[in-house]
Amino acid sequence: MTAPFTTLDEFRTLLSRAPAPDQPAIDGARDRNTQLTKPPGALGRLEDLAAWYAGWRADPRPVITAPQVIVFAGNHGVAARGVSAFPPDVTVQMVANFRAGGAAINQLAREAGARMDVHALDLDRPTADFTEGPAMTEADCVAALALGWQAVDPASDLLVVGEMGIGNTTPAAAIALALFGGEAGDWTGRGTGVDDAALALKTQVVADGVARHGAAGDGLAILACLGGRELAAMAGAIAAARAHRIPVILDGFICCAAAATLDAAAPGALDHAIAGHCSAEGAHAAVLDRLGKTPLLSLGLRLGEGSGAALAIPLLKAALACHSGMATFAEAGVSAG
Repeated sequence: MTAPFTTLDEFRTLLSRAPAPDQPAIDGARDRNTQLTKPPGALGRLEDLAAWYAGWRADPRPVITAPQVIVFAGNHGVAARGVSAFPPDVTVQMVANFRAGGAAINQLAREAGARMDVHALDLDRPTADFTEGPAMTEADCVAALALGWQAVDPASDLLVVGEMGIGNTTPAAAIALALFGGEAGDWTGRGTGVDDAALALKTQVVADGVARHGAAGDGLAILACLGGRELAAMAGAIAAARAHRIPVILDGFICCAAAATLDAAAPGALDHAIAGHCSAEGAHAAVLDRLGKTPLLSLGLRLGEGSGAALAIPLLKAALACHSGMATFAEAGVSAG
């Protein structure tokens, strides 16, 4: 499927015209919830999740049967500045591991009953060092957005996007700083485990990048100037999911930073997305707070790959199993009181 845009302006237009949830399905789901064999509100947030999911699928009694996990990989020119504890070669090696089924996300996707796809984006052509110029040209950014868009299976009924890219917490931190303000240190963490000296360097790199490009424009312009191909691909996939009315579970700091560029470009662009977890990357909670997303899980994860979001798939499935599978008081012959 060819992506329906060839420029950032065309992509912006798509975001502004994205579909809304189906209100009759939400109303139907809430009405059904009042009839289920349980006290009102007894399933807590699971009840809200079921109504939210029903609205996006336009089905008051939905089930999840075809979740999709997509991992995007990219390399970053800014990694040459020493902002990561690992060399860029690891990105290539981990892509091979994903494709061989050996990574954590492979196991988690399988346990969640999800199809998993892996896309490597020009790993032999890292983005530019964003302290020296834009990380991506508009053409490169659009190409990555389009690849993400095309990677989404329209037949899926839930989407998780993850990433792999040595150094990519640095562009994520730069995007967060450019979008939300504050100081570079507010958004810059240790990533894969850099020492104090490397953290200080990384923080300065983030500050320098935002000083150069922070006024570049809306979220999409910031994505092009400070992001990376895998971040843009995640954004493209999340936007495509909205167009197909596929709910999304967001992963960690990098995924949420990429997603935040959509919300900055078109407020409400993430209404079809929930936060799977809050990671151990220090700034992730702050990004979730800015996006108004309450995480489902908090397990101290900091792996990326879509791992935390994949762990939340069974939780969302459980919410829908209760909502759609439970008997009503009338069906069970139980007095509603």
